[in-house]
Formats: sequence, C-alpha cells, structure tokens
Amino acid sequence: MSDSRPALPNGPDSTRIDRWLWAVRLTKTRSEAAQACRGGHVRINGRSAKPATGVKVGDEIRVRLHGTTRLVDVSHIIVKRVGAPIAVRCYVDRSPVQPGPEARGPVLKRDRGAGRPTKRDRRQLEKLRAELPTEL
Repeated sequence: MSDSRPALPNGPDSTRIDRWLWAVRLTKTRSEAAQACRGGHVRINGRSAKPATGVKVGDEIRVRLHGTTRLVDVSHIIVKRVGAPIAVRCYVDRSPVQPGPEARGPVLKRDRGAGRPTKRDRRQLEKLRAELPTEL
C-alpha cells in the first residue's frame, strides 16, 4: 500500500525555535518568530524560549500569536520552509478550540459622528455590559 502524501524532508536532530516556527508556517516570517520569542510569547516544555533555544522531536511548544494560543507537539524537525501539506505533518496541533464571533456576544457600537457619550449614555452602556454573560 503506497502513501500518496509527500515525503518529509530529512532534517537535523534539533534546530532553533525561531527557524522551526517559520519553517512549519506558524509564523509568516522568521523575524516575527524571533520577536515573539523575545516578547515572551513562546514556551518550550513550559519554559520561556529565546530565539536561539533548541527544539527537538517530542517538545511541547506554546505560542501566542495574533491573539490566539497555539499548542503543538514537535513530530519532525525541518529548517527550510516547505509547503503547507508537508509543514502540518511536522507537528501535532493540540490547540484549544477558539470560540467563534457569535459566542462572544453583541458588539456595542455608536453611530459615527455621534461624539463622546454623555453621562446618561455611559450609564446605559455600563448597565448593558453588566447584563452580558461574564463566563467568556
């Protein structure tokens, strides 16, 4: 029985975390991955990671990018950026499911050009916000 999926490229035993995040397409650029590391948004096995921190097969990586948290387990090491079908086979995604926009509730908007809210408007907005569910 033949496997129709593309073969995974041979890679080293470990590589830099910023390079790996870029190669598996979790970030758009390597500098974005390095900036996330420097900002404390990347953790390897529960420890904060610098851009040069090594990553190897079996590591658990938690990345906070663009307001969402991704939790992935490393299953293959690559250093060059590859196509998306190959990239998704290099990790196991265990990210929590993010609620959709309909689950967040209504968005409070004011008419354009209405100016600053008056004290009465502010009190009405606070009353409405207090009625919204808080478990989100």
